[in-house]
Amino acid sequence: MPNTGASQTPRDGDTKARLLVIDDDRKLCRLIADYLEPMGYAVETAHTGPEGLEKAAGGDYQAVILDVMLPGMDGFEVLKHLRRASEVPVLMLTARGDESDRIVGLEIGADDYLPKTFSTRELLARLRAVIRRSTRPAPADDALESDLVVGPLRVSPSTRTAVLEEQPLVLTPVEFDLLAALARARGRVKTREQLLDAVADRNYDVFDRSIDVHISALRRKLGDDSKAPRFIRTVRSAGYLLIDPNQP
Repeated sequence: MPNTGASQTPRDGDTKARLLVIDDDRKLCRLIADYLEPMGYAVETAHTGPEGLEKAAGGDYQAVILDVMLPGMDGFEVLKHLRRASEVPVLMLTARGDESDRIVGLEIGADDYLPKTFSTRELLARLRAVIRRSTRPAPADDALESDLVVGPLRVSPSTRTAVLEEQPLVLTPVEFDLLAALARARGRVKTREQLLDAVADRNYDVFDRSIDVHISALRRKLGDDSKAPRFIRTVRSAGYLLIDPNQP
């Protein structure tokens, strides 16, 4: 993990953001701490699932970096238990790069994921993004925006809720922002880059496939089928659009 000389976050003189890294790879934990601490973060570590859950649930952390494969309790179980008590941003690490692992993590409540082959630059960018997303206020326009209705789907930006055929949808913050962005542009294609800007507030020049994983998780919650979409259509080499049943 080479140091790329990224700017510090928070700025010098600001209170350090407290992070918890839960991973049984002690060498990796040290490398992450050695990289992030000069950037203005205070990094604590845990090396088993139960220890990590206890620290995460009881500590005032700005974010948690959580490995999937852990002794005592795997990362998915840690996240399930943690989400019952805390909305702390969670960035999951996946060793195998298995899309099913990423989708499960996002459905449980992870805010983002990284393969363990990550670069330090990508780690810092994603970490900064999940922290910003958790702390930034909702745009003032959201309080005034009317419900977005697309067939049997109703998205309410003012209350950050979504209902499908009178049944509430349980969405993560990223999934809601993604659905709202698609609903605002219903019937029109949104590129991956546009969706990334809308839901993740990221700014770094690496090709990011996390939108595809979020779309997969969102489709499952909508009961949608990518091969015969009712709501979200993939436009090859372009992006995604929310189908408007009122348009031919």
